[in-house]
Amino acid sequence: MKYFITIILVGWACGAFAQDRLTNTVILDEAAEANLGIETVTADEGGFEELIFALGEVRHTCSSHSVVSSRIAGRVIEVLEFEGHTVKKGDVVAKIESLQPGDPPPVIELIALAPGLIVDSKVHLGAPVEPSVELMEILDLSSVWVVANVPQQNASALSDGTLARIVVSALGKEVIEATFMDFGTQAEPVSGYIEAIFVLENPDGKLRPGMRAELSIIAGKRDGVLVVPRDSVQGQGGERYVFIRDYELAHAFVKAPVKIGEMNDEQVEIVSGLFPGDEVVTRGAYSLAFSGGGGTSLKEALDAAHGHPHNEDGTEMTKEEIAAADGGGDGDGHAHGAEHNDSLVTFLAIACGVLLLLLIASPFFFRAKTQNS
Repeated sequence: MKYFITIILVGWACGAFAQDRLTNTVILDEAAEANLGIETVTADEGGFEELIFALGEVRHTCSSHSVVSSRIAGRVIEVLEFEGHTVKKGDVVAKIESLQPGDPPPVIELIALAPGLIVDSKVHLGAPVEPSVELMEILDLSSVWVVANVPQQNASALSDGTLARIVVSALGKEVIEATFMDFGTQAEPVSGYIEAIFVLENPDGKLRPGMRAELSIIAGKRDGVLVVPRDSVQGQGGERYVFIRDYELAHAFVKAPVKIGEMNDEQVEIVSGLFPGDEVVTRGAYSLAFSGGGGTSLKEALDAAHGHPHNEDGTEMTKEEIAAADGGGDGDGHAHGAEHNDSLVTFLAIACGVLLLLLIASPFFFRAKTQNS
Protein backbone atom coordinates (compact mmCIF):
# COMPACT_ATOMS: atom_id res chain seq x y z
CA MET A 1 0.00 0.00 0.00
CA LYS A 2 2.79 2.41 0.91
CA TYR A 3 4.42 1.82 -2.48
CA PHE A 4 1.15 2.66 -4.22
CA ILE A 5 0.85 5.92 -2.25
CA THR A 6 4.47 6.80 -3.08
CA ILE A 7 3.78 6.20 -6.78
CA ILE A 8 0.78 8.53 -6.68
CA LEU A 9 2.77 11.26 -4.90
CA VAL A 10 5.67 11.08 -7.35
CA GLY A 11 3.30 11.18 -10.29
CA TRP A 12 1.51 14.17 -8.83
CA ALA A 13 4.84 15.93 -8.36
CA CYS A 14 5.79 15.35 -12.00
CA GLY A 15 2.54 16.91 -13.17
CA ALA A 16 2.78 19.77 -10.67
CA PHE A 17 6.27 20.59 -11.93
CA ALA A 18 4.97 21.17 -15.44
CA GLN A 19 2.16 23.40 -14.20
CA ASP A 20 4.57 25.30 -11.93
CA ARG A 21 6.87 26.07 -14.85
CA LEU A 22 3.95 27.42 -16.87
CA THR A 23 2.89 29.72 -14.02
CA ASN A 24 6.34 31.02 -13.05
CA THR A 25 7.97 31.55 -16.47
CA VAL A 26 7.98 35.01 -18.06
CA ILE A 27 8.83 34.87 -21.76
CA LEU A 28 9.85 38.04 -23.56
CA ASP A 29 11.11 38.76 -27.03
CA GLU A 30 14.42 40.45 -27.77
CA ALA A 31 12.88 43.93 -27.93
CA ALA A 32 10.98 43.53 -24.66
CA GLU A 33 14.10 42.34 -22.83
CA ALA A 34 16.02 45.34 -24.16
CA ASN A 35 13.26 47.75 -23.13
CA LEU A 36 13.28 46.41 -19.56
CA GLY A 37 17.07 46.84 -19.45
CA ILE A 38 17.56 43.31 -18.10
CA GLU A 39 20.96 42.70 -16.50
CA THR A 40 22.07 39.50 -14.75
CA VAL A 41 24.83 38.19 -12.50
CA THR A 42 25.90 34.64 -11.74
CA ALA A 43 25.02 33.44 -8.24
CA ASP A 44 28.24 32.37 -6.59
CA GLU A 45 29.63 31.36 -3.22
CA GLY A 46 32.02 33.85 -1.69
CA GLY A 47 32.73 36.07 1.26
CA PHE A 48 29.83 37.74 3.05
CA GLU A 49 30.35 40.77 5.29
CA GLU A 50 28.29 40.97 8.48
CA LEU A 51 27.47 44.64 8.99
CA ILE A 52 26.24 46.88 11.77
CA PHE A 53 24.32 49.88 10.49
CA ALA A 54 24.56 53.12 12.48
CA LEU A 55 23.94 56.85 12.17
CA GLY A 56 26.47 59.47 13.21
CA GLU A 57 27.97 62.85 12.51
CA VAL A 58 31.29 64.42 11.55
CA ARG A 59 33.24 66.08 14.38
CA HIS A 60 36.64 67.70 14.65
CA THR A 61 39.38 65.87 16.55
CA CYS A 62 40.54 67.01 19.97
CA SER A 63 43.99 67.97 18.68
CA SER A 64 42.62 69.97 15.73
CA HIS A 65 41.36 72.95 17.73
CA SER A 66 43.39 76.17 18.11
CA VAL A 67 42.62 79.84 18.81
CA VAL A 68 44.17 83.25 18.07
CA SER A 69 44.46 85.90 20.80
CA SER A 70 46.44 89.05 21.54
CA ARG A 71 49.04 89.45 24.29
CA ILE A 72 48.30 93.18 24.63
CA ALA A 73 45.28 95.45 24.62
CA GLY A 74 44.67 97.56 21.53
CA ARG A 75 42.50 97.87 18.47
CA VAL A 76 42.37 96.12 15.12
CA ILE A 77 43.91 98.16 12.32
CA GLU A 78 44.15 95.45 9.61
CA VAL A 79 42.37 92.13 8.94
CA LEU A 80 44.17 89.72 6.59
CA GLU A 81 42.17 86.47 7.03
CA PHE A 82 38.46 85.95 7.50
CA GLU A 83 36.01 83.25 8.61
CA GLY A 84 35.98 80.43 6.04
CA HIS A 85 39.61 80.99 4.98
CA THR A 86 42.18 78.21 5.29
CA VAL A 87 45.49 79.25 6.86
CA LYS A 88 48.88 77.70 7.46
CA LYS A 89 50.83 77.69 10.68
CA GLY A 90 52.64 81.04 11.04
CA ASP A 91 50.32 83.02 8.73
CA VAL A 92 49.56 86.59 9.83
CA VAL A 93 45.78 86.86 10.27
CA ALA A 94 45.48 90.46 11.63
CA LYS A 95 47.43 93.48 12.96
CA ILE A 96 46.80 95.16 16.30
CA GLU A 97 47.72 98.74 17.27
CA SER A 98 48.86 98.74 20.91
CA LEU A 99 47.44 101.11 23.55
CA GLN A 100 51.00 101.67 24.77
CA PRO A 101 52.31 105.21 24.15
CA GLY A 102 54.39 105.86 21.05
CA ASP A 103 54.42 107.88 17.85
CA PRO A 104 53.29 105.96 16.03
CA PRO A 105 51.95 103.43 18.62
CA PRO A 106 53.52 99.93 18.49
CA VAL A 107 51.85 97.44 16.09
CA ILE A 108 51.88 93.69 16.64
CA GLU A 109 50.90 90.87 14.29
CA LEU A 110 48.48 88.10 15.25
CA ILE A 111 49.83 84.72 14.09
CA ALA A 112 48.02 81.40 13.43
CA LEU A 113 49.59 78.87 15.78
CA ALA A 114 48.31 75.86 13.77
CA PRO A 115 47.02 75.19 10.24
CA GLY A 116 43.33 74.84 9.50
CA LEU A 117 40.01 76.44 8.65
CA ILE A 118 38.91 79.65 10.39
CA VAL A 119 35.47 78.65 11.69
CA ASP A 120 34.83 81.69 13.90
CA SER A 121 36.25 85.23 13.97
CA LYS A 122 35.64 88.28 16.18
CA VAL A 123 38.30 90.35 14.45
CA HIS A 124 36.80 93.46 12.85
CA LEU A 125 38.53 96.63 11.69
CA GLY A 126 38.73 99.16 14.55
CA ALA A 127 37.38 96.73 17.13
CA PRO A 128 38.93 96.86 20.61
CA VAL A 129 41.11 93.93 21.64
CA GLU A 130 41.69 92.51 25.12
CA PRO A 131 44.25 89.79 25.99
CA SER A 132 41.60 87.63 27.67
CA VAL A 133 39.40 87.36 24.55
CA GLU A 134 39.68 84.60 21.90
CA LEU A 135 39.69 86.42 18.55
CA MET A 136 39.68 83.51 16.08
CA GLU A 137 38.94 79.78 16.20
CA ILE A 138 40.83 77.51 13.79
CA LEU A 139 40.14 73.81 13.09
CA ASP A 140 42.59 71.48 11.36
CA LEU A 141 40.22 69.30 9.29
CA SER A 142 42.84 67.25 7.44
CA SER A 143 41.62 64.40 9.64
CA VAL A 144 38.18 64.25 11.28
CA TRP A 145 36.16 61.95 13.51
CA VAL A 146 32.89 60.32 12.59
CA VAL A 147 31.04 59.56 15.81
CA ALA A 148 28.35 56.88 15.44
CA ASN A 149 25.64 55.72 17.85
CA VAL A 150 26.13 51.95 18.12
CA PRO A 151 23.78 49.65 20.09
CA GLN A 152 25.57 48.46 23.21
CA GLN A 153 24.92 44.79 22.35
CA ASN A 154 27.00 45.27 19.16
CA ALA A 155 29.91 47.03 20.85
CA SER A 156 31.87 43.81 21.41
CA ALA A 157 32.17 43.34 17.64
CA LEU A 158 34.29 46.51 17.34
CA SER A 159 38.03 46.52 17.99
CA ASP A 160 41.14 48.42 16.89
CA GLY A 161 41.25 48.55 13.10
CA THR A 162 37.59 47.66 12.51
CA LEU A 163 36.58 49.25 9.21
CA ALA A 164 33.40 51.08 8.29
CA ARG A 165 32.04 52.30 4.98
CA ILE A 166 30.60 55.77 5.42
CA VAL A 167 28.22 57.79 3.27
CA VAL A 168 27.90 61.49 4.10
CA SER A 169 24.68 62.78 2.57
CA ALA A 170 26.17 66.22 1.93
CA LEU A 171 28.70 64.60 -0.44
CA GLY A 172 26.18 62.49 -2.38
CA LYS A 173 26.63 58.73 -2.72
CA GLU A 174 30.43 58.73 -2.35
CA VAL A 175 31.57 55.89 -0.06
CA ILE A 176 34.47 56.67 2.28
CA GLU A 177 36.34 54.14 4.41
CA ALA A 178 37.18 54.88 8.05
CA THR A 179 38.92 53.03 10.91
CA PHE A 180 37.56 52.50 14.42
CA MET A 181 39.60 54.30 17.09
CA ASP A 182 37.77 54.18 20.42
CA PHE A 183 34.46 54.40 22.25
CA GLY A 184 33.04 57.52 23.85
CA THR A 185 33.58 58.19 27.54
CA GLN A 186 30.12 56.92 28.57
CA ALA A 187 27.08 55.09 27.23
CA GLU A 188 23.50 56.31 27.09
CA PRO A 189 21.49 54.15 29.54
CA VAL A 190 18.08 55.23 28.20
CA SER A 191 18.68 54.84 24.46
CA GLY A 192 21.02 51.87 24.86
CA TYR A 193 23.66 53.38 22.54
CA ILE A 194 27.36 54.07 22.95
CA GLU A 195 29.41 56.43 20.81
CA ALA A 196 31.94 54.75 18.52
CA ILE A 197 34.65 57.00 17.10
CA PHE A 198 36.05 56.41 13.61
CA VAL A 199 39.01 58.31 12.15
CA LEU A 200 38.53 59.60 8.64
CA GLU A 201 41.13 61.27 6.44
CA ASN A 202 39.93 64.54 4.89
CA PRO A 203 42.73 65.86 2.67
CA ASP A 204 40.49 67.98 0.46
CA GLY A 205 38.60 69.48 3.42
CA LYS A 206 35.14 68.57 2.09
CA LEU A 207 34.01 67.08 5.38
CA ARG A 208 32.83 69.64 7.92
CA PRO A 209 31.77 69.24 11.55
CA GLY A 210 28.05 68.61 11.96
CA MET A 211 27.53 66.74 8.68
CA ARG A 212 25.27 63.67 9.05
CA ALA A 213 26.73 60.26 8.24
CA GLU A 214 25.50 56.70 7.63
CA LEU A 215 27.88 53.92 8.62
CA SER A 216 28.11 50.27 7.58
CA ILE A 217 30.48 48.80 10.17
CA ILE A 218 32.15 45.53 9.11
CA ALA A 219 31.67 43.38 12.21
CA GLY A 220 32.74 40.07 10.64
CA LYS A 221 33.08 38.03 7.46
CA ARG A 222 31.94 34.53 6.48
CA ASP A 223 33.27 32.56 3.51
CA GLY A 224 31.45 30.07 1.29
CA VAL A 225 28.12 31.92 1.39
CA LEU A 226 25.80 31.92 -1.63
CA VAL A 227 25.00 35.60 -2.23
CA VAL A 228 23.17 37.75 -4.77
CA PRO A 229 22.88 41.56 -5.09
CA ARG A 230 20.13 43.20 -3.05
CA ASP A 231 18.44 44.55 -6.19
CA SER A 232 17.72 41.02 -7.37
CA VAL A 233 15.56 39.96 -4.40
CA GLN A 234 11.87 40.85 -4.66
CA GLY A 235 8.88 40.31 -2.39
CA GLN A 236 8.40 40.86 1.32
CA GLY A 237 8.56 38.89 4.57
CA GLY A 238 8.66 35.15 4.00
CA GLU A 239 7.63 35.42 0.33
CA ARG A 240 10.92 36.37 -1.30
CA TYR A 241 11.85 35.44 -4.84
CA VAL A 242 14.32 36.14 -7.63
CA PHE A 243 14.15 35.79 -11.39
CA ILE A 244 16.70 33.54 -13.07
CA ARG A 245 17.36 33.22 -16.78
CA ASP A 246 15.85 30.03 -18.21
CA TYR A 247 18.54 27.47 -19.00
CA GLU A 248 17.16 26.58 -22.44
CA LEU A 249 14.78 29.30 -23.66
CA ALA A 250 15.96 32.62 -25.06
CA HIS A 251 14.59 35.76 -23.37
CA ALA A 252 12.78 33.65 -20.75
CA PHE A 253 12.98 34.14 -16.97
CA VAL A 254 11.78 31.86 -14.17
CA LYS A 255 10.43 33.16 -10.86
CA ALA A 256 12.27 31.22 -8.15
CA PRO A 257 11.13 31.42 -4.50
CA VAL A 258 14.10 31.76 -2.14
CA LYS A 259 14.78 31.75 1.57
CA ILE A 260 17.12 34.54 2.59
CA GLY A 261 19.47 34.89 5.53
CA GLU A 262 21.36 38.03 6.48
CA MET A 263 21.76 41.04 4.22
CA ASN A 264 24.22 43.90 4.11
CA ASP A 265 24.34 47.13 2.12
CA GLU A 266 25.12 45.31 -1.15
CA GLN A 267 24.34 41.59 -0.85
CA VAL A 268 21.73 39.12 0.38
CA GLU A 269 22.56 35.66 1.71
CA ILE A 270 20.54 32.93 -0.03
CA VAL A 271 19.80 29.99 2.29
CA SER A 272 17.80 27.93 -0.22
CA GLY A 273 16.15 28.19 -3.63
CA LEU A 274 19.22 28.87 -5.79
CA PHE A 275 22.30 26.99 -6.95
CA PRO A 276 25.77 28.34 -7.75
CA GLY A 277 25.84 29.23 -11.43
CA ASP A 278 22.21 30.37 -11.69
CA GLU A 279 21.99 33.53 -13.78
CA VAL A 280 20.06 35.93 -11.54
CA VAL A 281 18.35 39.08 -12.81
CA THR A 282 19.48 42.30 -11.09
CA ARG A 283 18.43 45.32 -13.09
CA GLY A 284 14.86 44.87 -14.37
CA ALA A 285 13.88 42.30 -11.71
CA TYR A 286 11.14 44.56 -10.30
CA SER A 287 9.70 45.18 -13.78
CA LEU A 288 9.66 41.44 -14.58
CA ALA A 289 7.32 40.87 -11.65
CA PHE A 290 4.68 42.97 -13.43
CA SER A 291 5.51 41.98 -17.01
CA GLY A 292 2.86 40.26 -19.08
CA GLY A 293 5.43 38.69 -21.35
CA GLY A 294 6.43 39.57 -24.87
CA GLY A 295 3.64 37.81 -26.77
CA THR A 296 5.38 34.41 -26.89
CA SER A 297 3.84 31.52 -24.96
CA LEU A 298 5.77 28.78 -23.19
CA LYS A 299 4.55 26.31 -25.82
CA GLU A 300 5.78 28.48 -28.72
CA ALA A 301 9.15 29.06 -27.09
CA LEU A 302 9.71 25.36 -26.41
CA ASP A 303 8.53 24.37 -29.90
CA ALA A 304 11.11 26.75 -31.38
CA ALA A 305 13.89 25.61 -29.03
CA HIS A 306 13.38 21.85 -29.41
CA GLY A 307 11.94 21.56 -32.91
CA HIS A 308 8.91 19.50 -31.85
CA PRO A 309 5.47 20.36 -30.42
CA HIS A 310 4.64 20.88 -26.75
CA ASN A 311 1.51 21.37 -24.70
CA GLU A 312 0.53 24.77 -23.30
CA ASP A 313 2.05 23.87 -19.92
CA GLY A 314 5.44 23.14 -21.54
CA THR A 315 5.28 19.34 -21.43
CA GLU A 316 6.10 17.40 -24.59
CA MET A 317 3.17 16.15 -26.65
CA THR A 318 2.68 12.42 -27.15
CA LYS A 319 2.23 10.90 -30.60
CA GLU A 320 -1.48 10.54 -29.91
CA GLU A 321 -1.77 14.21 -28.96
CA ILE A 322 0.12 15.30 -32.05
CA ALA A 323 -2.15 13.15 -34.24
CA ALA A 324 -5.26 14.50 -32.53
CA ALA A 325 -4.01 18.07 -32.91
CA ASP A 326 -3.31 17.54 -36.63
CA GLY A 327 -6.80 16.01 -37.11
CA GLY A 328 -8.52 18.81 -35.20
CA GLY A 329 -10.05 16.52 -32.54
CA ASP A 330 -11.50 13.02 -32.07
CA GLY A 331 -14.71 11.54 -33.38
CA ASP A 332 -16.75 12.86 -30.47
CA GLY A 333 -15.71 16.44 -31.23
CA HIS A 334 -13.58 16.79 -28.08
CA ALA A 335 -11.05 19.64 -28.10
CA HIS A 336 -7.36 18.86 -27.61
CA GLY A 337 -6.45 21.57 -25.08
CA ALA A 338 -6.84 20.98 -21.36
CA GLU A 339 -7.91 17.32 -21.86
CA HIS A 340 -4.62 16.53 -23.62
CA ASN A 341 -2.70 18.16 -20.78
CA ASP A 342 -4.57 16.00 -18.26
CA SER A 343 -3.78 12.84 -20.21
CA LEU A 344 -0.10 13.76 -20.36
CA VAL A 345 0.01 14.45 -16.64
CA THR A 346 -1.55 11.01 -16.07
CA PHE A 347 1.03 9.42 -18.36
CA LEU A 348 3.87 11.17 -16.51
CA ALA A 349 2.43 10.06 -13.18
CA ILE A 350 2.33 6.41 -14.29
CA ALA A 351 5.82 6.59 -15.83
CA CYS A 352 7.34 8.17 -12.73
CA GLY A 353 5.56 5.61 -10.55
CA VAL A 354 6.88 2.68 -12.57
CA LEU A 355 10.42 4.05 -12.38
CA LEU A 356 10.12 4.49 -8.64
CA LEU A 357 8.76 0.96 -8.25
CA LEU A 358 11.73 -0.41 -10.20
CA LEU A 359 14.13 1.50 -7.96
CA ILE A 360 12.42 0.11 -4.85
CA ALA A 361 12.42 -3.45 -6.17
CA SER A 362 16.01 -3.44 -7.45
CA PRO A 363 17.70 -4.23 -4.07
CA PHE A 364 15.45 -7.30 -3.63
CA PHE A 365 16.23 -8.46 -7.16
CA PHE A 366 19.98 -8.21 -6.71
CA ARG A 367 19.82 -9.83 -3.27
CA ALA A 368 17.85 -12.80 -4.66
CA LYS A 369 20.26 -13.15 -7.57
CA THR A 370 23.22 -13.17 -5.18
CA GLN A 371 21.66 -15.88 -2.99
CA ASN A 372 20.88 -18.10 -6.01
CA SER A 373 24.42 -17.82 -7.28
